[in-house]
Amino acid sequence: MNASRLLGDRRWPELDGPPIVTLLVPVGSLEQHGPHLPLDTDTRIAHAVAQAAAHAVAGGSVLVSPAVSFGASGEHETFPGTVSIGTEGLRTLLVELGRSAGRWARRLVFVNGHGGNLEALGTAVTLLRAEGRDVRWFGCFPPGGDAHAGRAETSIMLALAPRTVRLELARAGNVAPLAELLPLMRASSVRAVSANGVLGDPAGASADEGRTLLAAMVGELVAVLAHRGRPYLPLPCNSSSGISCSAAVSEP
Repeated sequence: MNASRLLGDRRWPELDGPPIVTLLVPVGSLEQHGPHLPLDTDTRIAHAVAQAAAHAVAGGSVLVSPAVSFGASGEHETFPGTVSIGTEGLRTLLVELGRSAGRWARRLVFVNGHGGNLEALGTAVTLLRAEGRDVRWFGCFPPGGDAHAGRAETSIMLALAPRTVRLELARAGNVAPLAELLPLMRASSVRAVSANGVLGDPAGASADEGRTLLAAMVGELVAVLAHRGRPYLPLPCNSSSGISCSAAVSEP
């Protein structure tokens, strides 16, 4: 029996027959995360949460697809290294991915690591569900975490990939509440409110804290997969980047 939870490791006969698989699709971004974190931070986090949750569910019926590594990151495009496909491009990608995977997977869950993807996720999931597919999304947003490249994400990356974190370069960015920053961010970019791209303060970050945050997110996703938690469904977004939207609501 194939013990891997990665879809790419499977062979088609292993997936032939009545649909029983729940497919987790990590959705991240390639965008600046301050001077101290790697560009693929969101993708790494989403993939780690998805993979740990898949292993935690008994029976091997939950698999993890390769990550969608480009997201809607227009608010970060003034920083070199950022690559964004925009909200419409991401929406189209997610819809076509859902339609294709829905031919053989029983259920599809997009595991999202980037706030700017929320509008695309919301519209894509709404359409796919209207077409009769069992699709939803889950947000990797630890409660109480700062907005971007601050203590929470730095802690998580110290737990996941410490060699990629340059703590000696970590500096606080704009620590004002996100609600105060959004109008200028919407009108311009993240750089307009934070010269180093950080929204928050990475001071005090630790791998131990990161492992705690990861465990909480994994546990919540496992509960959702077992129908004990809150299935995350789309919310209307008022920001073109989606960054101001709430992460989840309970399914009616």
